[in-house]
Amino acid sequence: MSEATERVGTTCPACSPDTPVVHELLKSGGQATVRCGECGHVHKTRLESPDTEQRDVIVSQDGESFSTTTEIPREERLAVGEEFVLDTPEALLTVRITSLEVQGGRTDEATVEDIETVWTRVVGNVAVDVTLNPSGGGDETRGIELRVPGDYEFTVGEREDLADENFTVKGIHLRADAEGYGFDRLDHEGDMAFAKDVNRVYADDESSSAWSVW
Repeated sequence: MSEATERVGTTCPACSPDTPVVHELLKSGGQATVRCGECGHVHKTRLESPDTEQRDVIVSQDGESFSTTTEIPREERLAVGEEFVLDTPEALLTVRITSLEVQGGRTDEATVEDIETVWTRVVGNVAVDVTLNPSGGGDETRGIELRVPGDYEFTVGEREDLADENFTVKGIHLRADAEGYGFDRLDHEGDMAFAKDVNRVYADDESSSAWSVW
């Protein structure tokens, strides 16, 4: 039986020069050879091996939670809202920190040595709830759930064609942990939010079968 390929997190000069992404380790050593999991670019990089601490991680996904552990550099400081790649037995997951548990309660920022449990939410591939209003008017609505990449962009005023559904975005209600938008609801033409920050999308149903009234 062949050994599982080792995976590491590092920047990619081709597609992600500033943010670490998952790479396949092809050859270890002082200058390791790695292949980017996002774009396939093969390059050399120096992989540091800092002292680490094992910490419990609670992962929330689609309304369910599970626990795992991860190794974190001992000197690192974590904060709510930060994202990182979590290697679990089932899959590699991109998660966002939602809370940090320390002795005596919860906090928004702490050093690893003070942290007991890291609470997270999966943001790499997310489910987005959409409320659709009939395009011809009326009071009847229907709800659907769409699964999209966390970085997928929803924009007020733009038409979406996803999973055999056609709709035009009217408003976006953001999650409580979404940062950088200034408001918890977006409803002006051109307002954009990433799927991982969206609590619900409100839209006009443009599907051909949408709410015919006889």
